[in-house]
Amino acid sequence: MQQLTSYISGVWAYGQGKERAIHHAVSGEALYQVCSDGLPLAESLDYARQHGGKALAAMTFQQRAQMMKAVAKHLLAHKESLYQISAETGATRGDGWVDIEGGIATLFAYAGLAGRELPDDTLWPEDELIPLSKQSQFAARHVITSRPGVALHINAFNFPCWGMLEKLAPTWLAGMPAIIKPATASAQLTQAMVKLIIESGLVPEGALQLICGGVGDIFEHLDYQDAVTFTGSAQTGQKLRSHPRLLQKSIAFTMEADSLNCCILGEDVTPEMPEFAIFIKEVVREMTTKAGQKCTAIRRVIVPAAQMDAVQQALLKRLGGVTVGDPAHPDVRMGALVNLEQRDDVQQKVDYLLRNGCEPLCGGSLSALQLTGNGAENGAFYPPTLLYCADPFTHQAVHGTEAFGPVATLMPYQNAEQAVELALLGQGSLAGSLVTADEQIAAKIIRATACAHGRMLILDRHAAVESTGHGSPLPMLVHGGPGRAGGGEELGGLRAVKHYMQRTAIQGSPTMLAAIGREWVRGADVVEEQVHPFRKYFEQLAIGESLLTARRTITEADIVNFGCLSGDHFYAHMDKIGAAESLFGERVAHGYFVVSAAAGLFVDPGVGPVIANYGMENLRFIEPVKIGDTIQVRLTCKKKIKKAQKTAEDKPHGVVVWDVQVLNQHQQPVALYSILTLVTRQNGDFIPAA
Repeated sequence: MQQLTSYISGVWAYGQGKERAIHHAVSGEALYQVCSDGLPLAESLDYARQHGGKALAAMTFQQRAQMMKAVAKHLLAHKESLYQISAETGATRGDGWVDIEGGIATLFAYAGLAGRELPDDTLWPEDELIPLSKQSQFAARHVITSRPGVALHINAFNFPCWGMLEKLAPTWLAGMPAIIKPATASAQLTQAMVKLIIESGLVPEGALQLICGGVGDIFEHLDYQDAVTFTGSAQTGQKLRSHPRLLQKSIAFTMEADSLNCCILGEDVTPEMPEFAIFIKEVVREMTTKAGQKCTAIRRVIVPAAQMDAVQQALLKRLGGVTVGDPAHPDVRMGALVNLEQRDDVQQKVDYLLRNGCEPLCGGSLSALQLTGNGAENGAFYPPTLLYCADPFTHQAVHGTEAFGPVATLMPYQNAEQAVELALLGQGSLAGSLVTADEQIAAKIIRATACAHGRMLILDRHAAVESTGHGSPLPMLVHGGPGRAGGGEELGGLRAVKHYMQRTAIQGSPTMLAAIGREWVRGADVVEEQVHPFRKYFEQLAIGESLLTARRTITEADIVNFGCLSGDHFYAHMDKIGAAESLFGERVAHGYFVVSAAAGLFVDPGVGPVIANYGMENLRFIEPVKIGDTIQVRLTCKKKIKKAQKTAEDKPHGVVVWDVQVLNQHQQPVALYSILTLVTRQNGDFIPAA
């Protein structure tokens, strides 16, 4: 039997002490022994801080993003080896796809978010300048910096790849090293992925460590800059959350616990409608994917009493077509639970529900199990089980007991108020779904139940065509939920990165704040040179470099010509009588003409390093520009974002953000905004793949 080693302080090592066996979920064969006793787990924290932490903190957000993208490509190239190990956990190919390629896609997603939105720097200015004085020479802004700590990620057994990567992506992007502690039952798959990452040489030493087995006394050595995340049972999570060291040092702790997620069928839906079939398909998919071992799986199926018979018949028919057995068999659609202990736990929970107000419609015991394929008799299989609770308001067990397998319970409601009440009885869920074609029903139920859910899906015939489904967390959306779901929050785009960083309010003069943020802010000193900034390459431009343009007086002909050219004949610009009665008192120039005229003042028309206008942000019109007013523009280099050169043929470039202030003859701003330009870099940095 193989020994499943940990990766600690740069070495693959195995402990000495009580071992635990990992069995093949399908055959029952013992595959691995696991033990971390005696390993220097406390020293691994210092190793992470001194090696991985310092290396990651020295990298810019853009460099971390490129590292993550390279790791994702490497894992994708070796995915088949991971699929082979995934089958040992009872997963079908489809189950493995969600776990393996879904996790890799999360790395890609975060790398892309960072590439588009984060600075090429180690400090992240979070907001614009906040004036704190009349003359604006005392101001503030919030900045986000890396913390010199370690993230300890304690993950559940059901998604050994995705569960690691969805936490690892924002952790690395934040500049923090991670120690991964996977659930022992499926640790072999996590270890295989970690090995691929370590052997790739793409991440700094110490940025990733792995504990296969228990965490020993590692909690005793955590410090205030560290972070702990936990995914698993609420009981274990609450125990960890109350650890004295976490309380003493105010260590950040994020918990995501399994929850009794619901799916509601709207009162408007009848069997003849497409939404009815969508509902049936969604419930069955959530019951059988990963054999129901998902923290987001539908556990409570809330149905109008008038449609209960039709729903029962449709669900039983579809569940009857689900083949259970060895995932290697081509006809199998649902695999095994992760091990026999998990199977027994599911049976115990089902038995409890059956003693407390529920009755079986299908499944419910191992005697109902029919397997497809040979050699699966010793596996951890459990039949798809649909229960019915006739009075879910009286029998509360169905709202507090989760069988973590292919199990769901039908329950009726009489009106929308009862549907809402049943949804809220779950005491906090990761995800909820509503299937309806009625906008008013959707608005009423979602507004009333959103407070108890981390994410909610509304399905109708239109959304279902492209929907990722009830149980699929997405990198750009928050994953987590209140109450029973743990009260934590993960993913959610760049929100997740901030969980591992420190937000600090910085106060001072604009010039000082610009120097600290390496990003020019209004009111800070500027640098003016004879050479037009559009004649400079990306590397030659300095933050704070500025151009004060020539002036232009706005005429009536300008306004009339722009109105005819654009087709914008709004009365405030073209109707002398109407404009006189407006708040302006007379005709004013089109705002977009002001922007166009400003561009005419600051643009250098010759061929040069500027490739293109990339966009405009935060446009505000401050004061009206009237006939006879004179405008002038202050153009200032606000920040620079270096873009990676993807191929040798690509022209190396970066994005330059320019602050634009359009001023009138009184030096009052009439328009404020930022423009983004693509600017050529003199030096390429393309590195061909090995």
